[in-house]
Amino acid sequence: MTAAAATQAVRNGPPRTRDFRLLWIGETTSMLGSAVAGVALPLVAVVTLRAGTFAVGLLTAAAWLPWLLVGLPAGAWVDRLPKRPVMLACNTVSMAVFASVPVAAWSGVLTMTHLLVAAIVGGVAKVFFNLAYRAYLPALVGDERLLAANTRLQGGESAAQVAGPGLAGLLAQGFGAVSGVLADALSFGVAVLCLRSIRTRETCRDGTAGEPRRGGGGNEPRRDGTASGAYGGGTARRRLRAEIRDGLRFVVGDPYLRTLTVFSALSNIALMGYQSIQVVFLTRDLGAQPGQVGLVLALAGAGGLLGAALAGRIAARFGTARGFLLCEAFAAPMLLLGPAGSGGTGLVPFTAAGFGAGAGIVASNILTSTFRQRYCPAELFGRITASTSALNYGAIPLGGLLGGVLGEAVGVRGTMWLMAAVQLLSIIVLLLGPLRPLRDFPTRPPTPSRP
Repeated sequence: MTAAAATQAVRNGPPRTRDFRLLWIGETTSMLGSAVAGVALPLVAVVTLRAGTFAVGLLTAAAWLPWLLVGLPAGAWVDRLPKRPVMLACNTVSMAVFASVPVAAWSGVLTMTHLLVAAIVGGVAKVFFNLAYRAYLPALVGDERLLAANTRLQGGESAAQVAGPGLAGLLAQGFGAVSGVLADALSFGVAVLCLRSIRTRETCRDGTAGEPRRGGGGNEPRRDGTASGAYGGGTARRRLRAEIRDGLRFVVGDPYLRTLTVFSALSNIALMGYQSIQVVFLTRDLGAQPGQVGLVLALAGAGGLLGAALAGRIAARFGTARGFLLCEAFAAPMLLLGPAGSGGTGLVPFTAAGFGAGAGIVASNILTSTFRQRYCPAELFGRITASTSALNYGAIPLGGLLGGVLGEAVGVRGTMWLMAAVQLLSIIVLLLGPLRPLRDFPTRPPTPSRP
């Protein structure tokens, strides 16, 4: 996407169609619930179940482990299927699994194993949802509105990240930590209702709708001979392993995607190692109460709102690729402020660290998400996204486990210093890659030269 296109996208503003509003409302509500649960689940483990630092890190890791377990085949399956029904099924599963946590708690049978299983099952649903969601958005808003759509969706997510921790703290203070998990389950119910009301359907290459007609079995043959769930001409008949290999080959062979994937994996290890123990740091090292934890994390998350608001302007002013590099270069050193303070006053540098890092990371995420949606071939999008995400998000449980293990071995504060340093060093990957001399991200892969 060029700077001129970015400028035009900013001027055009976000899509205002009914279907996009429904998607935005549903996803923002769901993200609010997830932000509440992101604080509530560790609080349940720490306060209710008296779990240690390693167990809290393990809980964080469990939510992201499915990207390693099913990420690659999920991409191939999502490419075969209509996206909206996949999203509906995933949100329904998430609603049910997180609702089971407060039910178990009120029945007096909640255990750490239950929390871990809920996190894993919810993580599997999230894998399939995210892959389908990213592929569905271009069909919903059109190519020219992608940056504006991503900006608005990311803005909603950032607003949820601001409100979620504060709400989690209030719920924990007033009704117990487990009430935040119930709020997460209810938010998935709202997302299901919104998705069911969306009318836009993807279309296959032959122009037919990508979802089965009512009363049909969803497997009627198309005019090109493919099954109704098949995308890209005969995908349903190809071996799953070959389909996965197509996505991996594309990512490994593309210098831009390869660089972004390696950088994101290193960055996610550092960020999750840092974030997985931040509730422990706030409650035990800085002495914060549950309400204060929610408030501090909410204020820190407000940086994401600023990043979402500025992403389009940064792209127009500096270019999409250069703006991305500037955002990451700003975000990385901010994390060094997090463990700098002690006692009650230590909440101030921790909040500043989260605010600054969140602003830079959210803005850069908007730019790279839009780049991938424009750059990757539509028929391979699910597999390409799964290939990059399997490494990117697969690094998150490693970071969570690393945070827990190091937190027990060298202390929570020392671990946060170390993770912040790793995040800063990860910028070297970007500086050594092909993005450094570019002003804008390319909009399509290079055409292979003929022999």
